[in-house]
Amino acid sequence: MLKGQVLKNLRFPNVFILLLIVFISCALLICINFFTIKILSANRAYVNGESHYSKGQKDASRHLITYLYTREAEQWKLYNEELKVPQGDGIARKTLLKAGDNIAARKGFLTGRNHKEDIDDLVWLFIHFKEIPFLAKAIHEWEQGDQLIDELYVIGTEINAKVKRNILTLQDQQKYLLQISQISDKLTINERNFSNTLGEGTRKIKTLLTITNIFFILVIICSVSCYYSIMVRRLLTSKKEIEVKNENLLLVNHELDRFVYSASHDLRSPITSLQGLIEITQLEDNIHQIRDYLTLMHQSLTRQDQFISDIIDYSKNKRKLIIIEPVSLQEIFNEAIAQLMHIENANRIEIKKELLIDEIQSDGLRLKIIISNLLSNAIKYADSSKQEMFISIKTYISDGFNKIEIADNGIGIKDEFKEHIFEMYFGTNKNKGSGLGLYIVKEAVENIKGTIFVSSENSIGSKFIVTIPNSNGT
Repeated sequence: MLKGQVLKNLRFPNVFILLLIVFISCALLICINFFTIKILSANRAYVNGESHYSKGQKDASRHLITYLYTREAEQWKLYNEELKVPQGDGIARKTLLKAGDNIAARKGFLTGRNHKEDIDDLVWLFIHFKEIPFLAKAIHEWEQGDQLIDELYVIGTEINAKVKRNILTLQDQQKYLLQISQISDKLTINERNFSNTLGEGTRKIKTLLTITNIFFILVIICSVSCYYSIMVRRLLTSKKEIEVKNENLLLVNHELDRFVYSASHDLRSPITSLQGLIEITQLEDNIHQIRDYLTLMHQSLTRQDQFISDIIDYSKNKRKLIIIEPVSLQEIFNEAIAQLMHIENANRIEIKKELLIDEIQSDGLRLKIIISNLLSNAIKYADSSKQEMFISIKTYISDGFNKIEIADNGIGIKDEFKEHIFEMYFGTNKNKGSGLGLYIVKEAVENIKGTIFVSSENSIGSKFIVTIPNSNGT
């Protein structure tokens, strides 16, 4: 029984918290990976857009230089077409900074030859992360590049005007060629810085994503491992509890078998004895002999009554719920003594009481069973050969526990019987008891989480000390 209670008192962490941690970690991991992939995809789109930007700028510069020397209209047309690519990106940048996501910005990206399926990612990254250091630095390089594109546009306009008016000189050609080359060199640096900045940001994001993934994976692994460990422990504990319950069930079945067998025998024995005594009494004419028979009948009925009382106590102790409430020990002792005075020699026994405590918190039913049985045994097993017979009753507090002490100077208990007195149906004298009394006392004491101690010497007397928890049965 104690083993089963210990197992039941085990407590484990709440596994639902671990499952919640796993669920949240998985959800965060999915969200983080989703947004990281979206950011990396947008970065890729910007890098791809930069290549179109760079190619458009270089092709425009090449066509403008060719136009500068050949004055062919086709070269002017190609120059304008290629220049629209970086200009479109510039329009998108300026629009996003001033007005946010709109048709003009998206149209600018399309003019910049960005793939239409990348437009959403380009706009989303710019709107939400333009303040992030690596992207802010890239946007700054982009802005400087757009300023150079504007300068290139102005140079192209001047060249075209002079070509139209036919006033372009050799000196002008050399000057414009130098300006175009300088702008191209600066743009190359800006474009390289733009790509490098995005690449650096991508690497940082990749590193951060790796660390984040490792962290959450470790959290998930630890949580799952703890969950598995707890469930295994619970299964093992459940298995032990089942084994303990099976052991207890076997003990209960064994006790029940013994109880049914002995009860049927003990219930029939007094009845059989009474039937025999009645038949003999009917044939007897001697009044003194009849009185002897009647005395024997009374003893049989007394044993029968005691046995039935023990069975009732046994049933109550097994079935009734434990109720902790204020209980008066003095009232229980007075009631028990009054009910036991009919026992032989009870009126010759001096009962000494020293009740240092009266009201305690415990189960009244169990205390009545304990006290009644202990007093009943002290009376039944009194030593009638002694000139003075007594029962000493004491209640007191020791080491924080309530103590009930019942001592007598009766016949005592032989050494060979001491270790068996709390067993079911064990009795040193079957004529004086059913053998259930002390067994029921032990069960009742354990039910209120107490202990019982016995010391006895044959022909000297016995002392029983019951220890009861002091507050609320704890």
